Amino acid sequence: MTPTLSSRIRGMLHGIALGDALGAPVEKLSAAEIRARYGRVTSVMTRWHKMDLPPEQRNHRVRGDGIVTDDTLMTLAMMDIYAEVGRHLDAWDMADGMVRQIAWTKRWVPELGREAMLIDRLFYPEKWIFQRHQLSNCDPRQGGIGNMVNCGAAMYIAPIGATNAADPKAAYDEAIAFASGHQESYGLEAAGVMAAAVAAAFVPGTTIDQIVDTVIGLAKDGTRAAIVAIADEARRLRGTGADHAEVCEAFHAAIARFSVMGDDVNHSADKAGRVRDAYRPSRLLSIEELPLALGFCLFNRGDFRLSIEDGINSGRDTDSIGVMAGAILGAMHGEAVIDEGERDQIDAANRLTLTASADAFSKTVAAIIAADRAAQAQRDAARAALFEPA
Repeated sequence: MTPTLSSRIRGMLHGIALGDALGAPVEKLSAAEIRARYGRVTSVMTRWHKMDLPPEQRNHRVRGDGIVTDDTLMTLAMMDIYAEVGRHLDAWDMADGMVRQIAWTKRWVPELGREAMLIDRLFYPEKWIFQRHQLSNCDPRQGGIGNMVNCGAAMYIAPIGATNAADPKAAYDEAIAFASGHQESYGLEAAGVMAAAVAAAFVPGTTIDQIVDTVIGLAKDGTRAAIVAIADEARRLRGTGADHAEVCEAFHAAIARFSVMGDDVNHSADKAGRVRDAYRPSRLLSIEELPLALGFCLFNRGDFRLSIEDGINSGRDTDSIGVMAGAILGAMHGEAVIDEGERDQIDAANRLTLTASADAFSKTVAAIIAADRAAQAQRDAARAALFEPA
């Protein structure tokens, strides 16, 4: 049976939280380090590689056993913004809704183990949203200018794909309009392409190959070139019996032309003042997370679990890779991908109710799509009248 809208949104949100929970304990380790320490991570009940460090050395955070990060929390915040406004979003909603969500709305932050403002947990490029909009009073469309270019907007943008279900170009345009208040350059482009991929995943009967080809048709500059390069490797390797290590090596060699991060993704005092190309605006570069997520989805022919597991075991920004693969394939397959035991563990670990949140969002999405269809009917009627004889 073709999954319904609500089933796909359940699958999408579960995929986001699952990819986050699986990837969080090994974030910033290389693929080789993950293999040496864990073999292969396949369970949300995984101990964080920093958990035995003193609290001050892990920023007083906890992870593992299903705990999610800011990727999931900001996705839920976006869903709340849609519920508040009941329409499509733009940069003014970043300046208003997202600022209130991260800086003025308390919620349970599982990594901190307490009620807090989400901004207390966010990385600097997401804190930038508050700095630029509330403190600097910028034009909302210019909010992303000057920010560290990273995957921060792409990691939570999936709800825009749902509100533009089966219309990838509309999802791309809305994501660019909204995320321009947060990111610029290839960080902004990745948000548009990620939203388009999720929207394409809502098309009944689609395949992962069709989804990837659709986003290649929309993507620009380095982002497009990076996705093409990774997709070529994925299609070359799938069906050959290549193991995970071989696929990772091929993918990392391909993405190295567009991302200079490599395995050294930790920020430390010895990097102060060191000039490098990472995180600066460029039309030639790309974030790593989205091309890699699409690559693992392609290599595994759209298999939900294998794609997420391969993604989070590839190292570096593991949680965001898992989130992106999970969102796309969760939307494509629907709620059939949900393992109830894992969902219950993630809910309990984070004080969430993922299914209820997905169902509430489905009602919001259905209302927005209904309004879109009514507006389209009016436009069609008006345009038809333009061609009627006087």
